[in-house]
Amino acid sequence: MKFTKMQGLGNDYVYVNCFKERIAHPSELAVKVSNRNFGVGSDGLIMINPSKVADFEMEMYNADGSRGEMCGNGIRCVGKYVYDYGLTDKTRISVETLGGIKYLDLTVEDGKVKLVRVDMGSPKLTPADIPIIAEEDSVINAPILVDGKEYRMTGVSMGNPHAVVYVDDVKELEIEKIGPKFENHERFPKRINTEFAKVLDKNTVEMRVWERGSGETLACGTGACAVAVASILNGLTENQVTVKLLGGDLQIEWDRAADKVYMTGPAEISFEGEIRI
Repeated sequence: MKFTKMQGLGNDYVYVNCFKERIAHPSELAVKVSNRNFGVGSDGLIMINPSKVADFEMEMYNADGSRGEMCGNGIRCVGKYVYDYGLTDKTRISVETLGGIKYLDLTVEDGKVKLVRVDMGSPKLTPADIPIIAEEDSVINAPILVDGKEYRMTGVSMGNPHAVVYVDDVKELEIEKIGPKFENHERFPKRINTEFAKVLDKNTVEMRVWERGSGETLACGTGACAVAVASILNGLTENQVTVKLLGGDLQIEWDRAADKVYMTGPAEISFEGEIRI
């Protein structure tokens, strides 16, 4: 099987062109290729498929083999892949995901995609839609008891579930200890992606993320969108936010009038290869 390793701000996936390749057991393959000692090494597997409702379909699996609804960094790389490898000549494309159809605008320089702006759609704030078990109509700065300590969380779905938690010190956070506690908490029936964030000013937030099924990653596009939405809802930032992740920065805008979130960032090809499956 031929593959391409790609990354968006260090959030890396193994990409397979399923117009040409056939994968019988993608969940098992995701576990195999994601292993950084015995596989290719990645945060998961992304298959680029034909679609009946969009230009392409993104089928995504986390490093533990679980199916993911959406991936912001991953979908930017899909945009670069399909253009750079000649699957399309359009600079605006639609991509089907389990989190809905997303629309991508590609910035091309010297025949290659450099930046991708993604219309991430409307954030979902109703607990049942995220999902989060809660009695309120929305989960904004709500208390949650994790490992004997009370935190405040804001719940957002960007096609996949997120809990945004503000902390005093992002850099020194022991995310390997607290991340799994949030991910598997009883209030999250489908588990959760948790963003630990600190507001730097009205237009800048830094964050680290514990991704459901993958652990800590260098970046999470949907998570950055969730952090921006949560920061705006809590009155901490303006509607345009630079989100600083371990792998770099993403530009996030929440157009409140249209109720759409836009994410802009890079996508890069790391290398190509071939493995036996």
